[in-house]
Amino acid sequence: MRKLLKLALRGLLRNRRRSLVTLLAIAFGYSAIVLFAGYTHNIYDGLGRQSIHGEMLGHLTIYKQGMRTEGKLDPERYLLTAQEVTDISKLVQQEAHVELVAPRIGMSGLVSNGRVSTIFIAEGIEPEAVERLRAGALTDAERASGMYDNMKMRLDKDRPDVVGLSEGLVEMLHLREGEQAQVLVNTLSGQANAADITLGKSFNTGNAGSNDKFAFVSLSLARSLLDAGARAARLTVLLDRTGNTEMMRDVLRTKLQAAGYDVEILTWQELSDFYNQVHGMFDMIFGFIFMIVLTVVLMSVANSMGMTVVERTREIGTLRAIGLKRSGVIRLFTLESMLLSLIGCVSGLLISLLVRWGVNAADISYVPPNSASPVPLLVDLDVARSVFAFFLMGLVGTLAAYMPARRAAKKDIIDALGHV
Repeated sequence: MRKLLKLALRGLLRNRRRSLVTLLAIAFGYSAIVLFAGYTHNIYDGLGRQSIHGEMLGHLTIYKQGMRTEGKLDPERYLLTAQEVTDISKLVQQEAHVELVAPRIGMSGLVSNGRVSTIFIAEGIEPEAVERLRAGALTDAERASGMYDNMKMRLDKDRPDVVGLSEGLVEMLHLREGEQAQVLVNTLSGQANAADITLGKSFNTGNAGSNDKFAFVSLSLARSLLDAGARAARLTVLLDRTGNTEMMRDVLRTKLQAAGYDVEILTWQELSDFYNQVHGMFDMIFGFIFMIVLTVVLMSVANSMGMTVVERTREIGTLRAIGLKRSGVIRLFTLESMLLSLIGCVSGLLISLLVRWGVNAADISYVPPNSASPVPLLVDLDVARSVFAFFLMGLVGTLAAYMPARRAAKKDIIDALGHV
């Protein structure tokens, strides 16, 4: 094997220009895959944070069975009762990975400044829960820069009338912090109910579609306007790690069913349609790019090995004449191809790490589709996809040499020695 390895290395160095061109094709192709995988990984991570903390979906949401379907027509019937909210919250909070259980209830209606009226959609939630949910929306660097202070909605547990309105809604109503407006909603029984509200702080939802109509209000105010008593539409559960989401859903589902509660538990991925749509789109683009790069690698290596076999036909005849078997010839050229592919992938990895450092250090930002604010252009290191691409490209590059090597091994020794 050591002799074959030496022969393979000499074969690669014999025609340095061709080997270098093929190696660069592999290296740049692999670096493109690693960089795009890192970019999509950063996008997924950012969308996940936005869904869990920015949209305040939490990691898990507990509904009474049927709330998401029949509850739209008869919400009062499918609300969690005050006793259910208390008991389920206690059971959930007993789990080690649970950091927060927050009762919530939604409402919609009209908001007016006395001159202009517009529709709004609001979430009623405890002020303390808002702060804890929103705290994870930023990275450590963004939090250190003071961006977290700008995201606080300043709901006040002692003043239920203080609300947080999205920036687009504030702009439409021409409100300033501390100024008042009026809201009009229907109670659960269908009667009109109104209240005065005070703007605590505006916030950016991060989504252009909701940034002109969304609001967060104290749970007590929402319950009062809806005449819901101490009931809740759902419970939002925040965990210590996103990676524990599926495991904790199974644990809580079993635990609550055993306690006699007929509930459904949904993860943040199931509730965030935008995340799923973007994830599916980028997965499809990644697969398309990956197939193109694999095709380029396959054709490059096959062409290089094909020309090498033709040029070294007499050498192959000599090796066969001194005792090298046909299988040995195949192994020799396959080993050359494998070395070329592996060296190319390693070079591509180094290139991608260098480019990744440069992009992350450049402090580039852009406004993605359907977003209301710019986001930084960052590239992560997606280890799983990088390793998968490394081995698959190495395998494809190795197999690309099999047919030319097999064709060379079939040549008769006399014909190979007499080749010109």
